[in-house]
Amino acid sequence: MRYLGEILIESFGMKEEVITAALKLQKEKGGRLGRILVQQKKVTEEDLLRALSIQFGLELRLFLPPNPDPFFIDKIPIAYLRKFKMMPVATREDSFIAVSDPFHFQQIDDMQRLLGLEGMKTCLAPTDEILLAVNMAYERDSKGAADQVLQDIDDDDPEAILSAIEETADLLDDTSDAPVIKLVNLILSQAARDGASDIHIEPYKDKVKIRKRVDGILYDMLTPPRHVQAKLVSRIKIMAKMDIAERRLPQDGRIEIRVADKNIDLRVSSLPTAFGERIVMRLLDKSNVLLSLEQLGMSPRDLETLMKLIKAPHGIILVTGPTGSGKTTSLYSALTVLNQPDVNIITVEDPIEYQINGISQMQVNSKIDLTFANGLRTIVRQDPDIILVGEIRDLETAEMAIQAALTGHLVFSTLHTNDAASAVTRLIDMGVEPFLVSSSVNAVMAQRLVRRICPACKEAYTPAPEYIDSLSLPPEFKGATLHRGRGCDACLNTGYQGRQGIYELMVFSEQIKSLILTTSDAGQIKRAAIAATDCPMTTLRQDGLRQVLAGQTTLEEVFRVAA
Repeated sequence: MRYLGEILIESFGMKEEVITAALKLQKEKGGRLGRILVQQKKVTEEDLLRALSIQFGLELRLFLPPNPDPFFIDKIPIAYLRKFKMMPVATREDSFIAVSDPFHFQQIDDMQRLLGLEGMKTCLAPTDEILLAVNMAYERDSKGAADQVLQDIDDDDPEAILSAIEETADLLDDTSDAPVIKLVNLILSQAARDGASDIHIEPYKDKVKIRKRVDGILYDMLTPPRHVQAKLVSRIKIMAKMDIAERRLPQDGRIEIRVADKNIDLRVSSLPTAFGERIVMRLLDKSNVLLSLEQLGMSPRDLETLMKLIKAPHGIILVTGPTGSGKTTSLYSALTVLNQPDVNIITVEDPIEYQINGISQMQVNSKIDLTFANGLRTIVRQDPDIILVGEIRDLETAEMAIQAALTGHLVFSTLHTNDAASAVTRLIDMGVEPFLVSSSVNAVMAQRLVRRICPACKEAYTPAPEYIDSLSLPPEFKGATLHRGRGCDACLNTGYQGRQGIYELMVFSEQIKSLILTTSDAGQIKRAAIAATDCPMTTLRQDGLRQVLAGQTTLEEVFRVAA
């Protein structure tokens, strides 16, 4: 067998001194030569696998089948496959064991014996592909087990409900036999796999409806019988460290779990209803990567304007929209641009959705009277350059934010309004003086999230002229080629996958500021912003239609979220 270093030099152009240095490090600290070179970024994992395939004479599979057959899950624990980066694959055309490290000879032989597949060929595959396939196989099996779990649930099972849970334990590793624990784990793992943002558990007279929100739309998950509700709610409340004896008052709690490779933070809210407690869980995936401003989907003109606005020395920038419209993501994206060693950024949030290195973040806690206003009052004594207030909910918070802006701080915050112009009306309605609004606010950006067309089943079509006329669309839509999704397994047959924003950016020009001093009418302010000569505002609908013409979303989506 040829040496790996020799193959990398001859076939991949690696310099001999790089191999020599890596071998010296291997002698000092141990480990595999290939892994050392990958960690040093001297070779990519793909090229290492190509070299190993030459060394061992093994076939290389850069991609594994998208829907693996979970035929092995009853015999092999998921932890074993993850530890040794192995995956048995069986399709109609082929069967093999995928490994990322061919040196695990003994483990490969053991797995072949366990599955009765002695002699099955071994192939090399990237670590990420193997772990993804392993996680999908175990999650896929859990989905089909829900009905069986519901049949197993017994009314007299208090010990199971009170069973302890390790906060960050992987739900796919949980081997508990208690049906109620299985059911909760199935619900959470399925929701996490589908990228759900919320889970609803809604009790009715004779049934319980369990739903998930994916890309802003609610879908049914399960409809268990009515008697399951109390046990299910008790289990979730135990996990969230809530009072299971208190069923008359609303409660809030928090759960930290891990599902496959995702660390998920769940915010749990209970609400008493006529038929029992209603539970809503907000899922925050900690492994989500923050988007840059360029990735938010803004038009080039609005992006350029926003980049200038966030670099202003002082003032307030507001982001408005309903709950779940991506306001926090937009604000965090702006903060990452401004997050430099010479800038002091402090936030007060409820909850802290992303943790960012270099930024001091404070969590609101109403139980000890740590409100947005009180938090903001403390922050201004911490010598900040930039302040993020999670939401302006009342006059006290608004006045504190304005005071901070007028004393040389750049303040970011959110408001719940329908469009950008309505933010002015909302502030004045709270009790803020118009002259304070006009002198402190630099800009207001309204936004919504529209679902993106699924790339796997995207197709082109030309809408009928009558349809275009009925919607009063601009002339460029006449005869235009638009796109839609047919629906496929990748998008749960919805035709959509993922979401992106549509935006309405209103810059407070001198004309707008003067108008605010005379009126708080949102309609007048909006018309003035659209007609502005220096930076005319593009409305939410206009920005949405721009994305329809670009083939990113559909007319139906734009009209669903933008009036």
